[in-house]
Amino acid sequence: MAIRTILFDLDGTLIDTNPLILASFRHTLLKHTGRAYTDEEIFPFIGPPLIESLKDVDEDQAEAMMHTYRTHNIANHEAYVKPYPTVIETIRKLHAEGFKLAIVTTKITETARLGLDITGLSQYFDVVIGLTEVEHAKPHPEPVLKALDALGETPIDALMIGDNHHDIEAGQNAGTKTAGVSWSIKGKETLAALEPDYMLEALSDLLTILEVE
Repeated sequence: MAIRTILFDLDGTLIDTNPLILASFRHTLLKHTGRAYTDEEIFPFIGPPLIESLKDVDEDQAEAMMHTYRTHNIANHEAYVKPYPTVIETIRKLHAEGFKLAIVTTKITETARLGLDITGLSQYFDVVIGLTEVEHAKPHPEPVLKALDALGETPIDALMIGDNHHDIEAGQNAGTKTAGVSWSIKGKETLAALEPDYMLEALSDLLTILEVE
């Protein structure tokens, strides 16, 4: 069956928040541990729910660190966040062609919507499934299935797109087709090893895959 429903991860997939995420982690970790973490040390923290990553650093301080991180992150969104190349025009075209679109993210929904507002993407996404709406984060299939249910669709004609193994595995676990993005901070090869159905070099590749003129 042809793909008519597209689910997108947000950070690192549609919008470039990686510099902001790194800055927020550096600020938080230095404040609470007294040590300056390198970007390479922070990379593994990107993707999982924030609280899980911070518990790996110090379970006793995780809640306090999460507050510090979110305060810094929200305060600096506008200075850092921007859409990746070809994202705006591709999403606009897919929306105009009647594709059903949703965001499935491990961020809290309020912060995800802030990123969508700043980049002008919010008008194209009525459905945003973040940590606020689910009990189990990606790679559990719950967020993907919840987004599909909100759209009135099923996995059989859906595509899940993301920059992290959590995204690909969540789509596979839910029974959708999957696509990785080559601009992932984790590296294209990391996603390719998970054998997604497609690998995008730019988001506009979707228009070719979906045969949208």
